[in-house]
Amino acid sequence: MLQHPPAEPGMREEEVDTPALVLDLDAFEHNLDTMAALLAPTGTRLRAHAKTHKSPVVALAQMRRGAVGQCVQKVAEAEALAWGGVPDILVSNEVIAPRKLARLAALSRIAKVAVCADDEAGVRAIEAAAEDAGIRMTVLVEIDCGAGRCGVDPGPPAVALAERIAASPHLIFGGLQSYHGSAQHRRNLEERHAAIAFAAEGTRRTVEQLRQRGLACAIVGGAGTGTFQLEAATGIWNEIQAGSYAFMDADYARNGEPPPFRHALFVLSQVMSAPRPGGAVLDAGHKAVAVDSGLPLVHGLAGVRYTGASDEHGTLAAEDPAALPRLGEKVRLVPGHCDPTVDRHDWYVGVRKGRVECLWPVAARGGMA
Repeated sequence: MLQHPPAEPGMREEEVDTPALVLDLDAFEHNLDTMAALLAPTGTRLRAHAKTHKSPVVALAQMRRGAVGQCVQKVAEAEALAWGGVPDILVSNEVIAPRKLARLAALSRIAKVAVCADDEAGVRAIEAAAEDAGIRMTVLVEIDCGAGRCGVDPGPPAVALAERIAASPHLIFGGLQSYHGSAQHRRNLEERHAAIAFAAEGTRRTVEQLRQRGLACAIVGGAGTGTFQLEAATGIWNEIQAGSYAFMDADYARNGEPPPFRHALFVLSQVMSAPRPGGAVLDAGHKAVAVDSGLPLVHGLAGVRYTGASDEHGTLAAEDPAALPRLGEKVRLVPGHCDPTVDRHDWYVGVRKGRVECLWPVAARGGMA
């Protein structure tokens, strides 16, 4: 059930009900502009990943700055974006279930839609859905470029699958999906370089072998917030699928030589209890902020740490008890992982210079199907 908005335009940030998902609009817009400026000289397109923001409002703001479209991981996310006016969507993931593929095919009536495959059986399932809907579905071959998750092996296995797609009267071969997810969070820059160099070798080899068979890759997609500059510099990838850059969570900030973006997304919380000296309890725990990539950072309060979470509570500690916020005070938390944190909330509260400027629904919240 959609929850009542925690704020109204015009109110001061300290009046916002908590816990709330607060978006610093100045930092957010800086991040969008920075990404556009960094990619412009490379000639690499941005297809920003909506699994981070789950919002057609954010997607359209990215596209106004040059993004060619959006990625999603789930059909439900694609539906929320397409219904919200996003015209070009890639499901950068495999979809097997016939019912989901029928929904995806139906979206082709209102948006340009593509999907990935890494197996002959997956291609057959997409083909059947496209034939039933009377459309031609664009399909990218996903290769395993080092992550060890989804993806067919680079080289001949990927080429064979691409030829199978290209030969179908109901499908269009759209290119390659080559995403090395685990490389994004390797703390050492040299390790990230090595991971992407490995991914580049397999991707380049596959693109060349496809070319030799007369198949061009309209899209060679991949990369993320942690490595996008490395992929863009190779000249192999022509679409970058970064998502977290728009918000810049705490985990990316822990990388050595982190990406050049500002923290823009916060969970606003309130001290609800301070029963003992040297501690404080917030109203934001697991149900308000994701901790899978580490505990959140306390923003703007030097020496104060978020030390633990339970369902409804978060504990604060500080070496100097005087540094702790008092009962009733509001605290901004920087989530360790922005994607699942966003999925815990119904609304973005857009704030500029201490005032609420806008409220945006998290339209694809809970879109698991």
